[in-house]
Amino acid sequence: MKHEIREQDGATIVALTGDVDLQNSPEARKILLSCVDKKRPVLVDLSGVGYIDSSGVASLVESLQTARKSGSKLVLVTVSDGVRRVLGLARLDKVFTICATVEEGLDKVR
Repeated sequence: MKHEIREQDGATIVALTGDVDLQNSPEARKILLSCVDKKRPVLVDLSGVGYIDSSGVASLVESLQTARKSGSKLVLVTVSDGVRRVLGLARLDKVFTICATVEEGLDKVR
Protein backbone atom coordinates (compact mmCIF):
# COMPACT_ATOMS: atom_id res chain seq x y z
CA MET A 1 0.00 0.00 0.00
CA LYS A 2 1.15 3.50 -0.83
CA HIS A 3 -0.24 6.81 0.30
CA GLU A 4 -0.14 10.47 -0.59
CA ILE A 5 -1.22 13.31 1.68
CA ARG A 6 -2.05 16.79 0.42
CA GLU A 7 -3.90 19.85 1.64
CA GLN A 8 -6.68 21.41 -0.41
CA ASP A 9 -9.25 24.06 0.49
CA GLY A 10 -8.78 23.62 4.24
CA ALA A 11 -9.01 19.83 4.17
CA THR A 12 -6.47 17.04 4.27
CA ILE A 13 -6.76 14.56 1.42
CA VAL A 14 -5.29 11.12 1.97
CA ALA A 15 -5.02 9.01 -1.18
CA LEU A 16 -4.44 5.31 -0.52
CA THR A 17 -3.25 3.02 -3.31
CA GLY A 18 -3.00 -0.77 -3.33
CA ASP A 19 -4.59 -3.30 -1.02
CA VAL A 20 -5.57 -2.36 2.53
CA ASP A 21 -5.41 -5.67 4.34
CA LEU A 22 -4.12 -7.31 7.53
CA GLN A 23 -0.53 -6.77 6.46
CA ASN A 24 -0.71 -3.02 5.98
CA SER A 25 -3.85 -1.85 7.77
CA PRO A 26 -1.77 -0.79 10.83
CA GLU A 27 0.08 1.64 8.55
CA ALA A 28 -3.20 2.90 7.06
CA ARG A 29 -4.60 3.33 10.58
CA LYS A 30 -1.56 5.32 11.70
CA ILE A 31 -1.70 7.57 8.63
CA LEU A 32 -5.44 8.24 8.93
CA LEU A 33 -5.37 8.88 12.68
CA SER A 34 -2.43 11.28 12.35
CA CYS A 35 -4.43 13.28 9.79
CA VAL A 36 -7.62 13.22 11.87
CA ASP A 37 -5.64 14.49 14.87
CA LYS A 38 -5.00 17.75 13.01
CA LYS A 39 -8.68 18.60 13.60
CA ARG A 40 -9.20 19.45 9.94
CA PRO A 41 -11.66 17.67 7.68
CA VAL A 42 -10.15 14.54 6.12
CA LEU A 43 -11.07 13.16 2.72
CA VAL A 44 -9.93 9.59 2.09
CA ASP A 45 -9.45 8.93 -1.62
CA LEU A 46 -9.97 5.21 -2.19
CA SER A 47 -9.93 5.19 -6.00
CA GLY A 48 -6.61 3.33 -6.00
CA VAL A 49 -7.65 0.65 -3.50
CA GLY A 50 -8.61 -2.57 -5.23
CA TYR A 51 -9.09 -4.69 -2.12
CA ILE A 52 -9.89 -3.99 1.51
CA ASP A 53 -10.43 -6.56 4.25
CA SER A 54 -12.01 -6.31 7.69
CA SER A 55 -8.84 -4.91 9.26
CA GLY A 56 -8.75 -2.16 6.65
CA VAL A 57 -12.42 -1.41 7.22
CA ALA A 58 -11.73 -1.29 10.97
CA SER A 59 -9.04 1.35 10.33
CA LEU A 60 -11.57 3.47 8.45
CA VAL A 61 -14.21 3.06 11.17
CA GLU A 62 -11.77 3.97 13.95
CA SER A 63 -10.68 7.05 12.01
CA LEU A 64 -14.31 8.09 11.53
CA GLN A 65 -15.04 7.65 15.25
CA THR A 66 -11.96 9.65 16.20
CA ALA A 67 -12.90 12.44 13.79
CA ARG A 68 -16.42 12.62 15.19
CA LYS A 69 -15.17 12.71 18.79
CA SER A 70 -12.85 15.60 17.96
CA GLY A 71 -15.59 17.51 16.12
CA SER A 72 -13.99 16.99 12.72
CA LYS A 73 -15.27 15.22 9.61
CA LEU A 74 -14.05 12.24 7.61
CA VAL A 75 -15.43 11.63 4.12
CA LEU A 76 -14.66 8.81 1.71
CA VAL A 77 -14.22 9.95 -1.89
CA THR A 78 -13.82 8.25 -5.27
CA VAL A 79 -14.42 4.84 -3.70
CA SER A 80 -13.51 1.94 -5.99
CA ASP A 81 -16.18 -0.63 -6.85
CA GLY A 82 -14.49 -3.35 -4.79
CA VAL A 83 -14.30 -1.22 -1.67
CA ARG A 84 -17.86 0.02 -2.19
CA ARG A 85 -19.07 -3.61 -2.29
CA VAL A 86 -17.33 -4.43 0.99
CA LEU A 87 -18.71 -1.32 2.69
CA GLY A 88 -22.18 -2.15 1.37
CA LEU A 89 -22.05 -5.73 2.67
CA ALA A 90 -21.17 -4.40 6.11
CA ARG A 91 -23.83 -1.68 5.72
CA LEU A 92 -21.15 0.89 6.36
CA ASP A 93 -22.20 2.76 3.24
CA LYS A 94 -24.94 4.12 5.52
CA VAL A 95 -22.43 5.15 8.21
CA PHE A 96 -19.79 6.91 6.11
CA THR A 97 -20.34 9.96 3.98
CA ILE A 98 -19.29 8.76 0.52
CA CYS A 99 -18.80 11.16 -2.37
CA ALA A 100 -18.14 10.44 -6.03
CA THR A 101 -15.46 13.12 -6.40
CA VAL A 102 -12.96 15.06 -4.32
CA GLU A 103 -14.80 18.29 -5.17
CA GLU A 104 -18.09 16.85 -3.90
CA GLY A 105 -16.31 15.76 -0.72
CA LEU A 106 -14.86 19.22 -0.22
CA ASP A 107 -18.36 20.69 -0.59
CA LYS A 108 -19.60 18.31 2.15
CA VAL A 109 -16.98 19.46 4.67
CA ARG A 110 -17.24 23.21 4.05
